[in-house]
Amino acid sequence: MKNAIAVSMLAMLIAQGLTLSAHAHGGVDHAPPQAAVKQDSAVVHFADVKLTNQNGEPVNLKHDLVSDRIVVMGFIYTTCTTVCPVISSIMSRVQKQLGAKVGTEVQIVSITVDPLRDTAPRLLTYANRFQHGPGWAWLTGTPQAIDATLKGLGTWTADPQNHPPLIMVGDGRSSHWTRFYGFTDPDLLVERVEQLRGDRASKSGRHGVYVMGEQQ
Repeated sequence: MKNAIAVSMLAMLIAQGLTLSAHAHGGVDHAPPQAAVKQDSAVVHFADVKLTNQNGEPVNLKHDLVSDRIVVMGFIYTTCTTVCPVISSIMSRVQKQLGAKVGTEVQIVSITVDPLRDTAPRLLTYANRFQHGPGWAWLTGTPQAIDATLKGLGTWTADPQNHPPLIMVGDGRSSHWTRFYGFTDPDLLVERVEQLRGDRASKSGRHGVYVMGEQQ
């Protein structure tokens, strides 16, 4: 965010009661502000480009990470000191609440909007402040690959340092996606994940019902 806007937003968050506490591993934890101001349904397109995760491994977002999983996805850059740490902290709380579902049914993804500076080693250092266990991929790539990815997701902006606070939740199997704008209460994100899981279970249950020897 640009300095004036960032300082203003940080002051607002502090006024709302945002607090910091140390993690055992030396990171920071941010108590979340109130629920997102706005959310809407989204149609997304996954660019067929090579990205790189925090471990330096090449990945394809759609095939390697989204696949048929339920996904929580955020957008950050590591030199941001105001908005991005809050977004990452919110997603960290989502990971904690979902527990063992992350890394199996659920995938968490953070994508840098500043690929020129956010190398894989830099993302790994940043990830260690927020991540608790497996199932969270932090992605960078060439500027062209990142731009194509962000445009396909509907989150591209001409000024990366002024990108809006945004978290997406979607189902790779059904292609149902929701964009949450603002600083979203983690409970709301977890609720959406559970709704998508419930939709899957409901469909699976209907497929398993038989009447008079015929599957309904």
